Amino acid sequence: MKYLSNDQVAGRGVPEGPVTAYLASFFEWTSEQGYAPGTMRQRIRVAAGFDRWLARKAIRLCNVSSVHCSQYLRYRARRLRIREGDTTVIRQLLDFLRHRGVVPIEKIRRLSPVERCAQAYERYLREERVLATATIVNYVPFVHGFLKHRFGNGPVCLSRLDAANIVRFVQRQAPRLNVKRAKLLTTALRSFLQYARYRGDIQLDLAAAIPVVANWSMSSIPRAIAPDQVRRLLAQIDRHTAVGRRDYAILLLLARLGLRAGEVALLDLDDIDWKAGSLNVHGKTGRRIQLPLPTEVGQAIVAYLRQGRPTSTSRRVFLRARAPNRGFLGPCAVGSIVRHALQRAGIDAPTTGAHQFRHGLATEMLRQGASLAEIGELLGHRSPETTKIYTKVDLDALRTLALPWPGGAQ
Repeated sequence: MKYLSNDQVAGRGVPEGPVTAYLASFFEWTSEQGYAPGTMRQRIRVAAGFDRWLARKAIRLCNVSSVHCSQYLRYRARRLRIREGDTTVIRQLLDFLRHRGVVPIEKIRRLSPVERCAQAYERYLREERVLATATIVNYVPFVHGFLKHRFGNGPVCLSRLDAANIVRFVQRQAPRLNVKRAKLLTTALRSFLQYARYRGDIQLDLAAAIPVVANWSMSSIPRAIAPDQVRRLLAQIDRHTAVGRRDYAILLLLARLGLRAGEVALLDLDDIDWKAGSLNVHGKTGRRIQLPLPTEVGQAIVAYLRQGRPTSTSRRVFLRARAPNRGFLGPCAVGSIVRHALQRAGIDAPTTGAHQFRHGLATEMLRQGASLAEIGELLGHRSPETTKIYTKVDLDALRTLALPWPGGAQ
């Protein structure tokens, strides 16, 4: 048979295997994801090779599993250089066949007691507490580690927990972490123990037994990118390319609205109200925050949507530059865009991350006379205490409040 992609012959006749009848439709589906012609040819070679391998092994379609995918990739690696994306092709082909119902869905591995308990806690955080995904991703591994430390591979009996168990775990783990991660560890454990008490698994308030990680409140000044550095960074973006239009719009959202990287990554087309000139942001705690959409930012987003955004069924505003055409998986993609943009511009910024724009916006607002309440409202802070840290950055204004030294200068 011949394999077709984008209505052109892309392969040569090969012996038919168990997957042969589905390869053409699989290639048609993958071509719609925006892969370049050269990439498509490589994908065709890999999938056709898997088909021939299955035929030689006399493996029936109804018996194909992820085990065969791994075996084929090892077989291929012994004969050819494995290229980036080869593993993805085989995984996508298997998912495609499962979706068509011709390959059975494999039985899910039975979870251990610790995994079941951690999974139940994760559901509680997502469905009842409605916490942000980033928070859940940070909390659950710490809780899983604690349960594994206490119960191993045996049954999880939360009623057997006591203060000594908790203190020993924190004393063992905290020295291995930096201060920020150590505080996150204790916060996650407090959250889990409050959850266990809420369920009735424990009666005592064991959360109170968790040691406090020593750290001065507001001990460091936020590392904020300077306004002139922001101007230089935006000026160096090449807005004649699709990627440049996307990156320019993303950097403007960070610099003008102080959005977090995760908030930019999760932004949907439905979150923009063009008539009202506003933006609905999925905040850190799961809340939706409505912000005004500055004209400059709106124009940048429109330019990307009209002349840069690939065709896709995804509702995310910003999509990957390379196939498959889908939204970012998380905030790391936005951080990577910031890092590479700073490197290309040769800007020695305080950090290489996206959060410095948020600090920079708050610092500049404070210097322009904005109140802490106004800054906190724009940044979506739930507590005024969070915003107070920015009082430390306006050192010139604070010096005017200093009392003179008794007896004159010393």
